[in-house]
Amino acid sequence: GHRSGDNPARWKGHLAGVLPAPGAVARRSHYPALPWAQVAAFMAELRTRDGIAARALEFTILTAARTGEVVGARWSEIDLKTHTWIIPAARMKSRREHRVPLSARTVEILSGLYREDGNSHVFIGARTGAALGNMAMPDVLQQMDQCDVTVHGFRSTFRDWAAEATAHPNHVVEQALAHTIGNAVEAAYRRGDLFE
Repeated sequence: GHRSGDNPARWKGHLAGVLPAPGAVARRSHYPALPWAQVAAFMAELRTRDGIAARALEFTILTAARTGEVVGARWSEIDLKTHTWIIPAARMKSRREHRVPLSARTVEILSGLYREDGNSHVFIGARTGAALGNMAMPDVLQQMDQCDVTVHGFRSTFRDWAAEATAHPNHVVEQALAHTIGNAVEAAYRRGDLFE
């Protein structure tokens, strides 16, 4: 009751025009990641574990894919003959189709998976006709006493490994992670996917 009229501190139509968005100034926290030098030992232990969730996690790490891309993967996207996984644009964060080369181990994982009649999901869930749940892979990490690591953090692990232990150009590594190109001019001209 000390004043009347519009709220001078309202965001919409007022402060939004003069202040940066809260998300732009908020402190970002990154997904906890395993240091790349520890991945070989981690993968050796992971391969000793049974179950679809363990295989999905191994596949996720080897392809540097996002959780949603893996749990949503369909057999129609996989070509075992050409060792290629084509993730449709509708399932990608960037809304662009993404081709993923499959290593010999990822093909071995896929070839060993149980297939359920009428279920097109690659990594099937506990319920008939369902996909593996989003929490299945974090559960594997928890069972392995890796509570300070996240599934998504393995993408950062991949990025660190590529930068520190390989000579691959930055733009190739970023393409492998399916990151969008920040520069609009470069994005307009670079149309290939660097698959080869």
